[in-house]
Amino acid sequence: MSSSSTLALSTLIGTIVGAGMFGLPYAIVQSGLFASLFYFLLLGICVTYLHLFFGEVCLRTPGKHRLIGYASLYLGSWGKALVTFSTIAGTVGVLLVFLIIGGDFLKIVLSSVLTLPAPWYHVLFWAPLSLLMGAGIKLIARVELVTTTALFLMMGLIFFIAAPHISLANLPLFPAANPFVAFGVILFSLIGWNAIPEIAELFREKRDKQKFGSLIKAASAAAIGLYLVFSLSVVGVSGQRTSPEALAGLVPFLGTAVIVLGALFGLVSIGDSFLIMGSYLKNSLKRDYHVPGILSVGIASVAPLLLYLLGFREFIFVLSVVGIIIGTIEGLVIVALFVRARKIGQLQPEYIVRVPKFVPALIILILMAGTAAALVFSF
Repeated sequence: MSSSSTLALSTLIGTIVGAGMFGLPYAIVQSGLFASLFYFLLLGICVTYLHLFFGEVCLRTPGKHRLIGYASLYLGSWGKALVTFSTIAGTVGVLLVFLIIGGDFLKIVLSSVLTLPAPWYHVLFWAPLSLLMGAGIKLIARVELVTTTALFLMMGLIFFIAAPHISLANLPLFPAANPFVAFGVILFSLIGWNAIPEIAELFREKRDKQKFGSLIKAASAAAIGLYLVFSLSVVGVSGQRTSPEALAGLVPFLGTAVIVLGALFGLVSIGDSFLIMGSYLKNSLKRDYHVPGILSVGIASVAPLLLYLLGFREFIFVLSVVGIIIGTIEGLVIVALFVRARKIGQLQPEYIVRVPKFVPALIILILMAGTAAALVFSF
C-alpha cells in the first residue's frame, strides 16, 4: 500500500471513529443487542454506499470542492440551502456533543481533586478551547493522528483490562427502553464523508484513485469492528449499569485509576476534535457565508455552550438528534449529487460504484423511515 493510500485510510478511519463511540454501549443497552446489530448492518451498508457515492462524485468533478460546493454546482439553490442548514446546525450540534462528553470526561479526571457542580466541568472544558479557536490556531489538524492513536490505545487498554470481567449474561438481547434509541447514535457514529474530498485530493496517481473505493470499504469495516469490540466489551462488563458516556459505569468493575486514564485519553481526543470542528465552522461562516470574523468565532464557540446552558445536556439525546439531522439531510444530498454527477459530471472517474438503479432511492427510504420512527417513538 502506498503512503498516500495509508494516509487516506487512517484519515477516514480517524474521521469516522470519534465521540459517537462513547454513546454506543448505552444505546445498545437501551435498544437491545438484536436491534442494535440490525442497525449496524443496515446503516453500515447505507453509509458505506454514501461514502462511495460521494467519492465517485469527487472523481467526476474538476476542481477542489466541499459538500456545499458540490451541492451548489450540481443541485442549485435547494441543495446549497440544505447543506448550509446541515453545516451550521449539524456542526453546532456536533460541538455540543463534544462539549457534553468532554465535560463528563473532565469530571471523571478531576472529581477526586476538584469538586464542583456538574456544569462547571463543561465550562472548564469549553473555555480554553474556545480561546484557542478564537486565536486562529493553524496546526490543530496536524495532531489529529496523535490524538486518534491515543483514542485507539484507550480502547485497547479498556478491552484488555475488561476482558476477564466480560459476561455474556450482561448483553441485553431485547430493548431495555426503546428499540429506536440506537438508530440515531449508530448513524452519527458511522458518518465520515467530510473527509472524502480531502482524501480525493491526496491521490496523485491513477492507481491510487482506483483503490479509493476499496479504501472506503476497508475504513468502514474497520470502524464498525472497533465499535463492536469496544461497545460489547463495555456492556459485557457493566450490563444494565452502563452509563451514557460508557466509562463511569465501569468504575465499580475496573477501578477508578483505569477509568480516569481512559477518560484522560478520551479528553485529549475530544478536545482536539472540538477545536477542529469549531475551526471548520468558523472558517465556513467566514469564507463561504461572509460572516464577519468576530461573529464567526462567536457562533462557533458560544453557540454550543449556550445550547448546553439552555438545557440540552443529555448526551444520548443530542447524539441521536444530530446523527439524524446530518445523516438524513446530507445523505439525501449525496444521493442526489451521485445521480446528477453521473449525468453531467465532466470527468471519467477512476472507480465506479456498481449498484442496481433502485439502491440510491432505497437508501433514502431507509434513512427517512428510520428517522421518522426514531423521532416518533424516542422523543
